Amino acid sequence: MLVVVGILGLAIGSFVNVVAYRIPEGLSVVSPASACPRCKSPIAPRDNIPVISWLALRGRCRNCQEPISARYPIVEAGTAVLFVATTALIGPAWTLLAHLWFLSLTIVLILTDFDHFRLPNRILLPGTVVGVVLLTGGAALDGRIGDIPEALASGLGYFALMLLIAIVARGGFGFGDVKLAFVLGVFSGYGGWGLTVLAAFGGFFIGGITSVVLIVTKIRSRKDFIPFGPAMMVASWVAITWGNSILDWYLR
Repeated sequence: MLVVVGILGLAIGSFVNVVAYRIPEGLSVVSPASACPRCKSPIAPRDNIPVISWLALRGRCRNCQEPISARYPIVEAGTAVLFVATTALIGPAWTLLAHLWFLSLTIVLILTDFDHFRLPNRILLPGTVVGVVLLTGGAALDGRIGDIPEALASGLGYFALMLLIAIVARGGFGFGDVKLAFVLGVFSGYGGWGLTVLAAFGGFFIGGITSVVLIVTKIRSRKDFIPFGPAMMVASWVAITWGNSILDWYLR
């Protein structure tokens, strides 16, 4: 099962690269087919195998030798590894599909937030709807449908918190972060509302530490935009993965 999921993760990682590049540019993810940005040559199927093709081509276009960013195989391999890790964490439950969808959604949103300082509605809104539907259906099949109301309430609570902070901060947070909070709250709250509280706190903790490091190292200045969405998403996955252990440690 882990091997199959790993192969699926490679394919999804390849598609994640396409979505993260095309959607913010207002392009279709279906057509036209992928091509070299320099010579415009369509990418042949043999050159479109995740990771392997990039290694075989030594990171260059077959026709014009234009360098191909290492980000593509890194995202593909990273997605595969995270798919396997998520499968090991969730186990053979019906909600596994929902969590793999949620993982794919967070990966692509992290990429777009870093690239464009945006969480595009074309990704976030349908991604949220599909994620909630899959989680609800999976919970019903797993006999845990009673946990869904708490998950939805957690999502609404996280959304309300971020909305209040965005209003008070007057532009300190984008509304994309506010909308993102709902789906993060739902998936972390599926394990209990305490995990959503941990995810929210962790988002500000990780975001704050990251901002300080970037400013101290002069990679960013105090006036630069620093995306907050990635910190929120990482914190949510930390809460889903280790949240109960962290809460037990803290309460002791």
